[in-house]
Amino acid sequence: MAKKVDVSEYRTFAQISDRLDTIVDAVRAKDISLERSLDLFDEAIALGSKAVDMVDATDFSPEEEARLAEAAAAGDAPEEPAAPAASGEDAE
Repeated sequence: MAKKVDVSEYRTFAQISDRLDTIVDAVRAKDISLERSLDLFDEAIALGSKAVDMVDATDFSPEEEARLAEAAAAGDAPEEPAAPAASGEDAE
């Protein structure tokens, strides 16, 4: 069973994205062990889950929702924008 990975230090989507890029580069290296690759895989899964939670908890302004809807209609984005979270909830 995989151990719990602590991703609490990553507080923004950009930080998560940067760390995921670093993980991809590390896994592509030829000198990385299988055990280390699996540890990085576990970290990447935890980071991805945190990023999804952050997006799900995002409050969109009416203008942002309109842009997302337009992009969806043009085929550039998912069909429905993420539902905004209740006011007062903060993303990590």
